Amino acid sequence: MPVLQTTMEMKRLSGGNLRAAGYDDKNRVLVVELSSGTFQYSGVTAETWRRFAGASSPWSFFRDNIDEEYPAKRVR
Repeated sequence: MPVLQTTMEMKRLSGGNLRAAGYDDKNRVLVVELSSGTFQYSGVTAETWRRFAGASSPWSFFRDNIDEEYPAKRVR
């Protein structure tokens, strides 16, 4: 999976280890900044991103619906 070279708008998120996240709709790639590093998740749907970005508890949503469901690659 190639590392994205495009500049992605990152949305600040808080809770747990979350720092920020951004989504590339064209490539269906989610980038998540955690306190432990930055990870790229592939195959993430726009609907999942919308629900994650608007979740009342983004950390819980991330753990339950993204971290275990999509392949991840550490990018930083």
